[in-house]
Amino acid sequence: MPKEWGFAITSLGMIADFQARAIAAMTGGRLVACYSRRADAVDAFAEKFDCKPYYAYDKLLADPEVEIVTVCTASGAHNEYAIPAAEAGKHIIVEKPLEVTLERCDAVIEAAEAAGVELGCVFPSRFVEASALAKKAIEAGRLGRITLADAYVKWWRPQEYYDSVGWRGTVKLDGGGALMNQSIHAIDLLQWLAGPVESVVSVTGTLAHKRIEVEDTAVAALRFANGALGTIEGTTSAWPGFLKRIEISGDTGTIMLEEDRIVTWKFAEELPEDDSIRQKFASEDEFGGGASDPSAIDFRKHQRNFEAFIDALDAGRHPDLDGREGRKAVEIILAVYKAARRGGKVTLPL
Repeated sequence: MPKEWGFAITSLGMIADFQARAIAAMTGGRLVACYSRRADAVDAFAEKFDCKPYYAYDKLLADPEVEIVTVCTASGAHNEYAIPAAEAGKHIIVEKPLEVTLERCDAVIEAAEAAGVELGCVFPSRFVEASALAKKAIEAGRLGRITLADAYVKWWRPQEYYDSVGWRGTVKLDGGGALMNQSIHAIDLLQWLAGPVESVVSVTGTLAHKRIEVEDTAVAALRFANGALGTIEGTTSAWPGFLKRIEISGDTGTIMLEEDRIVTWKFAEELPEDDSIRQKFASEDEFGGGASDPSAIDFRKHQRNFEAFIDALDAGRHPDLDGREGRKAVEIILAVYKAARRGGKVTLPL
């Protein structure tokens, strides 16, 4: 009989609900425990999802039933929970971004490696059928030489979104704005499909919001290691909010994704399955995102993300979406910020 892994969730905001629903629906996992600094949040969450309440993090880490800790805290506090979990011998899954600086990313990666535990990241967009088909086609060379690779995240967040939680929009705990918090999903998908970024030039601004320290609008021009050029447009200032788009073109094909859907699938050399792929996504009505509402997220993508992680544990291998993989999008975003601050081109690695 397959093993059932025991999960614990730390910090019990909105994303914790998605995670709890994902764990309840998944194969091979069950929610054992939860923790927050707020006792009332712990009580409500434990009752809602039928798990053990913990009011002290060290007590949760001492629970032998807890084998995997998911970290849902403010981005700039991930290390405070991930590193002790690693040192306690627990596997870790960290919500995006892995951390807000490369030094802090490296600290949690090194802690997991030193403890001999696995570290996974949450980028659910990798785990939808459209993304998998695009990845397979690109790796098969169907686009030929990639020439353009673009990510467009024209989302909307009202001022109340930033005002409602004290850490949002701060450099210390949010790590950045529209790129680090929202567009990071598209940026991860872009580099996963098109390959490593070699250099960036960029501009950023805070155009539609007040009382935040970070950007709500950013534009970057990219050069990829394979020679392709590309762009990132990321914002929370585009009312009413539009689904994220990834567009990859080469000299023999083009793929365009809109959220979880393929909207363009064209190649110089067609294969028999191409028409059925186009028809499937043309008739697909259900696909969602957080373009204007961060709660409008399909928990099933988290479910597939988590199932891939425990599949790796069961097989005794590192997860494909591990800490070093999760670090890549953070590095690109920090390069965009650096280029915007100083002007001119910034070359990776930082």
